[in-house]
Amino acid sequence: MHQPVLYNQIISLLQPRKGCKFVDCTVGGGGHAYGLLQASSPDGLLLGLDVDPQALIQASQRLAVFETRVILRHGSYSTLGQQLADLGWGEVDGILLDLGVSSIQLDSIQRGFSLRHDAQLDMRFDPETPLKASDLVNHLPENELANILFRFGEEKRSRQVARAIVSNRPIRTTWQLADLVAKVTSSGKEGMHPATRTFQALRIAVNHELEAVESVLPQAIQALAPGGRLAVISFHSLEDRIVKRFFQRESRDCLCPPTQPVCTCGHVAQLIIITRKPVRPGESEIKTNPRSRSARLRVAEKIKSERRIQ
Repeated sequence: MHQPVLYNQIISLLQPRKGCKFVDCTVGGGGHAYGLLQASSPDGLLLGLDVDPQALIQASQRLAVFETRVILRHGSYSTLGQQLADLGWGEVDGILLDLGVSSIQLDSIQRGFSLRHDAQLDMRFDPETPLKASDLVNHLPENELANILFRFGEEKRSRQVARAIVSNRPIRTTWQLADLVAKVTSSGKEGMHPATRTFQALRIAVNHELEAVESVLPQAIQALAPGGRLAVISFHSLEDRIVKRFFQRESRDCLCPPTQPVCTCGHVAQLIIITRKPVRPGESEIKTNPRSRSARLRVAEKIKSERRIQ
């Protein structure tokens, strides 16, 4: 069975033990969740969230052995606070966010996430949502499309790509789009396909990924018990930058400018950063799972009340 990214590091850093409550906000196939439930036996509990119904089916099969110790819900992690309130859980001991596209989605050819297969331009994590990648590609004004490619894909030739897309509409499939982008841009680093950044940008825009990350982080702090830990796995710099800056901000007691002699913001630190630098997969993991090569793990712990600086 496929081993999830940075599995051993997640289990070690989230410190599962009996009686703990965890939330896997992107439960996927249930790999990380399985390890957390196993390590928190005999009575640890886990809430697994995912917007992808296909992922929830796989997770329910893999985690069935834990019976009532696991609860799976269809929903975005941006609804974390409400999900916990509905369960009456209160504070939890650990929260995991494994961001971005999953192997389940990449390997589902018909969903149009992968450059390796020709399929309809879909890219929705949740098939029940109305907006598809083809809607953006075929209907957005050129300047809006260029802005998406630049902001979410960090595509340097975003305007040229957008112009080529608009000039060749309609574009229905992944290979149509990939071939068109390849004619406009040069190859990416380390042999990366020229359309990789365009595909990333469209996927992020379709699923509102960055907005969801910005929404869930404050909710996660609120949900954690003192001493509880938040672990976030990112796969590109846009996500990682949001997490890094949030952790830095919430680990400081004052956000006033350094030149200001007296604090007037009243901000109180809520986190201790556990991983000063992001944890990366080792060579052996990358060899067995090439998709893990860009993974970056950051972990922070909620400050216990006695450690707060008054």
